[in-house]
Amino acid sequence: MTEADLVPRIEALEARLAQAREQIARVFIGQDRVVDLALTALLCGGHALLVGLPGLGKTRLVHTLGTVMGLDAARIQFTPDLMPADILGSEVLETAADGTRSFRFIEGPVFCQLLMADEINRASPRTQSALLQAMQEQEVTVAGVHRPLGRPFHVLATQNPIEQEGTYPLPEAQLDRFLVQIDVPYPPRSTERAILLATTGAEEARAAPVFARGELLEAQRLLRRMPVGDSVVEMILDLVRGCRPGGPEAGAEINAHVAWGPGPRAAQALMLAVRAEALIGGRLAPSAEDVRRLAVPVLQHRMALSFAARAEGLSLAALIGRVADHVTRVEAAA
Repeated sequence: MTEADLVPRIEALEARLAQAREQIARVFIGQDRVVDLALTALLCGGHALLVGLPGLGKTRLVHTLGTVMGLDAARIQFTPDLMPADILGSEVLETAADGTRSFRFIEGPVFCQLLMADEINRASPRTQSALLQAMQEQEVTVAGVHRPLGRPFHVLATQNPIEQEGTYPLPEAQLDRFLVQIDVPYPPRSTERAILLATTGAEEARAAPVFARGELLEAQRLLRRMPVGDSVVEMILDLVRGCRPGGPEAGAEINAHVAWGPGPRAAQALMLAVRAEALIGGRLAPSAEDVRRLAVPVLQHRMALSFAARAEGLSLAALIGRVADHVTRVEAAA
């Protein structure tokens, strides 16, 4: 594909994404940044962790995304008694009319294109690990047989940030498989008023499909062909490596307050996410500002504060923001 062919295709995809955002806004009112980050995860072929209090519309957003993006969606309510077979499926022994017996595999809800893992941290580590292979390799292994999942395959998981009783924190290996962490805040007053009027009447607005089945895969392939300037690549490297304690690029603040930092997968995620940020914003290539805006969503769940930093009340978002600002100034000066 030549550059002359690439530009009109990117512009056409930008128009489709604008339509998708309009349809999502009919149901999930306001919270434009949350919507953009969720679309970023889908465009990059990744997964997203939505962190927010109950009642902020996380489930509604995932359901609407499935409709608008033309994806086969399923939902799992994670509970302490949930077992891996409840997610992946299991083999059952069947007896035929002639008396012969054979095993038949019954697919679990993971065999879909968009999986909502509701309150993922309420399940035990054994059950949480059932998603590790699915999220990384888009397949599962049951009874020694590799079974491919839907294409595309995305996990949008939700998590309550304040209620910790009866929960199991996600392991670092699983957190690293989420492309972005999306913090869902309380809506502003004007947005909450619009929600009240739109959702308590006789009828509620519904979203219409914009993408057909399979078109998201084509959009993901097109995204990877978007050009990224050398300055943006260097900024991504400086940012990720600057957030790693003990490394040559890390500053004193990171070394003092961060227990462990992001790995190479974080740089890969950021490289894809800035392309999606530019695409959603109607631009043909990402900029340094895109890197700065996505630094916290891409990196915060891939890092951990030291005990002393938590005791001092420091936040990862603030630390990452300061590193991103420093990297931006250095790149601008260069």
